[in-house]
Amino acid sequence: MTHTLILHSKAPVTHDTYRLSFDRPKGFSFEPGQATELTLDQDGWRDEGRPFTMVSPPDAEHVDFVIKSYPDHDGVTEKIPFLAPGDRVTAVDPFGAITDHGPGVFLAAGAGITPFIAILEKHNREGVTGDHLIFSNKTDRDIIMESTWDALPGVTSTYIVTDQADTIHRKGKLDKTMLHSLIGDLDQTFYICGPGGFVDAMRDGLTALGVPKDKLVIEDGW
Repeated sequence: MTHTLILHSKAPVTHDTYRLSFDRPKGFSFEPGQATELTLDQDGWRDEGRPFTMVSPPDAEHVDFVIKSYPDHDGVTEKIPFLAPGDRVTAVDPFGAITDHGPGVFLAAGAGITPFIAILEKHNREGVTGDHLIFSNKTDRDIIMESTWDALPGVTSTYIVTDQADTIHRKGKLDKTMLHSLIGDLDQTFYICGPGGFVDAMRDGLTALGVPKDKLVIEDGW
């Protein structure tokens, strides 16, 4: 089924990331962590659907997305900074294998944090503790919602920065060696989301460390 969403508001989250809030259409239901395929209702873009994750609670009045814009990609996200209240998008019924499986380690890179926004905020509302967010980005200013994660009492946050020499966070590449140094307990749930190469590296690294595949929450196909 296709739904029409009307943009209610847009606000910057980082220098190139925005939170978009849409009026919620009737019958648009989802679980925290799931996504939909959004298509801009504009000439030349109605066949250009892209997957984006809902970050608002499933019972909220509005449907929110946090979307990183990539101007150099000449694609849908390039249009995000120019959307204005009243603009329309279409969305298919939500989908996705990343849903809430309880507390665990959340491994994210860049915009891969988005499925975890709704899950970690759900955990906060429910008083869940013991979550560990390990979040890799190119630079300090790329970190999405850093102050939010630092304020959640049930979340321990570790930020990894790869391309900034003077970062205030941990410098380096998140690989099997670093994973081993950051994670004390391997008998827990591991959520993974990010670019394909990151997902592959995290899955393979955790598997090599002895984490069984049924402990990995990951999108189908990775």
